[in-house]
Amino acid sequence: MIEAKTIFKISARAIEANKMRSVLTSLGIIIGVAAVIIMLAIGNGAQISLQNEMRSMGTNLVMIRSGSSTSGGARMGHGSQPTLKNGDADAIQEKISSVHLAVPVVNDSGQIVYGNANWATNIVGTDNRYFEIKEWDLAYGRFFSENDIRSANKVVILGQTVAKELFGDIDPLGKTIRVKGIPFVVIGALTARGQSGPGQNQDDMIYIPLSTAQKKVSGSQFPDMVNLLMLQTYTPEDTYTSQDEISVLLRQRHNLGINKDDDFTIMNLTQFMEMMQNSTQIMTILLGSIASISLLVGGIGIMNIMLVSVTERTREIGIRMAIGAKRWDIRLQFLMEALILSLIGGLIGVAIGIIGVYILPILTSFPATLSTFYVVLPFSFSGFVGLIFGFFPAYKASLLNPINALRYE
Repeated sequence: MIEAKTIFKISARAIEANKMRSVLTSLGIIIGVAAVIIMLAIGNGAQISLQNEMRSMGTNLVMIRSGSSTSGGARMGHGSQPTLKNGDADAIQEKISSVHLAVPVVNDSGQIVYGNANWATNIVGTDNRYFEIKEWDLAYGRFFSENDIRSANKVVILGQTVAKELFGDIDPLGKTIRVKGIPFVVIGALTARGQSGPGQNQDDMIYIPLSTAQKKVSGSQFPDMVNLLMLQTYTPEDTYTSQDEISVLLRQRHNLGINKDDDFTIMNLTQFMEMMQNSTQIMTILLGSIASISLLVGGIGIMNIMLVSVTERTREIGIRMAIGAKRWDIRLQFLMEALILSLIGGLIGVAIGIIGVYILPILTSFPATLSTFYVVLPFSFSGFVGLIFGFFPAYKASLLNPINALRYE
């Protein structure tokens, strides 16, 4: 049996002797590997982008919205009927062991004004637990003090978008803005967060003490009511196990009988995040599978060209057999040629794919994140494709009759 090193040299010389054909043979593999790398990188980038967006909203979150009201026979949607109270959040945090933090929130919207500048934005009334749950830091200034909460002080913390629209390059600390016509003193601004998972700009908001929102801004007839409770559990699993306990506790506090429906809605954001991640994983697999078809097409191209090569080199095969080459030597030679062509195409495809991953986000809005696994996988698969589709031509070559092969013209 001829040594593997010798077979490799023979195969390499045969490929080198037909450079153009070799390049065209590898073209399908090149395109296939590059396409798989780029498609997998897009799917991976989408997953990471989603994780970052959801993480910016906070981890291990459970949201509780107040009930819906009915006007003229039309249901107004969740949050339209004030059914949650400040004390509900404290009771949940105190009595349900799996809940780490619980904070009441009042959501509103309105026009804010500073000098000649004005901006319509979302107004959030809450306390410092809100920023702790979201793991949100200040760019400058301070958070609310106990006195701000207790005395319903008219102080405000700005999101970055609002700070930019109202003040531009001016330092807003200590400046007075008007929120729905009421003067507020700016005490701080949050770091930039960008879009949340549902697509809301988290920087286009202002934050005021909960007591201030309830007593001086919202104009509600029920000053101790809130339209949202934000809860953070200790672990992601706790978001599932705590839901029944929360429901039982709130029904008791709201004096709801057995035949009465809940006047609140519990939403598990951990579950929502897992569903979104599963969707992006399916998308990644789908994109990779579609791109892998081009690798199979490349493999078919290698098989066809190798079959042509076997026909053209029939006399050469006869000579090798005549001087002592075994059938396995011939088979191994053509398998080696197919493998080399595939791996060369794979390497070129990897290079093109990596370049494409870095260029794609610049030219388009698609996020693309490269992973070592997503490079090694298609490259390894390209070698596997070469062996699989190179086997039939190699097998056909090894079955040639030496005498007939020597007579072949």
